[in-house]
Parts: sequence; structure tokens; C-alpha cells
Amino acid sequence: MLHNAYSVHSRLIGETVTVRLGAEDLEIWYGQRQVDQFPRLRGEKKHRIDYRHVIDWLVRKPGAFAEYRYREDLFPTSRFRMAYDQLVGRDRANASREYLAILQLAATVSETGVDEVLRQLIQREEWMTGQSVEHGLRLQNPVEDKTEVAIDAVDLACYDELLEGAMEAGCEAVVN
Repeated sequence: MLHNAYSVHSRLIGETVTVRLGAEDLEIWYGQRQVDQFPRLRGEKKHRIDYRHVIDWLVRKPGAFAEYRYREDLFPTSRFRMAYDQLVGRDRANASREYLAILQLAATVSETGVDEVLRQLIQREEWMTGQSVEHGLRLQNPVEDKTEVAIDAVDLACYDELLEGAMEAGCEAVVN
């Protein structure tokens, strides 16, 4: 809006949306429903790209990441940038694919969780891949076994007695 670039979710590609420009924010409407809202950028030639909006598209076309115009917006924290630089240094050919797998985990599981796993991997100087980050996330939040819940059977005869008593009391009240 006004020479600034904003991202919307990739599911809206090809769709017609309405943008309501307020003094402080932008509202994105699709159909009769507001689907997004974010702060308005001041000035011109600025951009606000949310990696959650474009990650699905980029994962399908990982080669586009290296030359993506708004690539710097796809590093939510400095650790994500450090992870990407480390991936490029170790294996330039697969760096984009691995980084996008990590970024997709941040978008679908937990950005703060992924950031913490990246901190640990960088600190230990371990090989960083989407699988190693996913493994680290599982260690952070292990899946607990199902809780078995036992519910005793309820004797419905006592409710029948209550209802019969209420019906009789109701009938007596009407008759009297």
C-alpha cells in the first residue's frame, strides 16, 4: 500500500482481497471475513513479509530462496540467520532446502522452540539439518503416553425415580 510491500497467506494467491487502510494498521478482508491485520508501514519502498505466509510456496521451490528479494525478512531471529550461514558454509547446494525445512518447523510447530534448538546446535557446533532440529524439538517436548480415563457406569434408575417423582408432583399440582 502506498509503494510498500506486504505479504498475505499463500492460500490467497490468485484471490481478490480487500485492503482497508487505517491510520495505524492494514486489514485484509477475503469475502466477508477479516483474515489478517498488521501495523501500517510508514514511508515508501518498505516491506513486511511474514515467513509464515510464504513458507509453503518456498518449500515447493527451494531454489528461489537464495535470490528471493525479501530473503532477509525470512530470518525471524539472528540464530536463524546464523543457522543459514552455517548451512551455506557446509553444503551450499542443499543449504536452502535444509534452511526452509527448519523455517517450516518454526511456522508449524514453534518459532521459539526451533530458536532454542538452533541455539543448542550452534553452541555444540553440531551439524544442522531439518531432521536434527525436529529431533531437538521432540526432546524438548516429549510426547506423553495417553492418559487412560476410567468412568464408572452410572445407574440411571435413580434418575428415572427422580423424573417419575417430578411428573407425579407436577400432575398433583395441576390436579389440585
